[in-house]
Amino acid sequence: MRINELTHRIIGAAIEVHKHLGPGLLESAYETCLAFELEQRVLSVERQRPVPIIYKEIKLDHGYRIDLFVNNSGILELKSIDQILPVHEAQILSYMKFAQCKTGLLFNFNVLLLKTGGIHRFVL
Repeated sequence: MRINELTHRIIGAAIEVHKHLGPGLLESAYETCLAFELEQRVLSVERQRPVPIIYKEIKLDHGYRIDLFVNNSGILELKSIDQILPVHEAQILSYMKFAQCKTGLLFNFNVLLLKTGGIHRFVL
């Protein structure tokens, strides 16, 4: 599946979840529902995937966890916060680097409409 098609399907699933749940819940609720919605769309989903950190010659296993890893090619980082800050963008970019993944989506579910400010796409 091409990456644009994959991200389109992921965004559609996220909008569906947000439409039903609205803002104000914990990230774990959105993660569970989005994983379900993605699986309903016949996408493979891995929740809380460990991301090892490589520092010089040291491999630190399970240092961080990706919220959702979709079709072995897309990282999803989920937030439910007042606003996305540069540190959140740096977080997903680091995950993408360490996981050697070229595409990432950062969702903030704590907005009135997900499609107006709650979706951030990153490509390396």
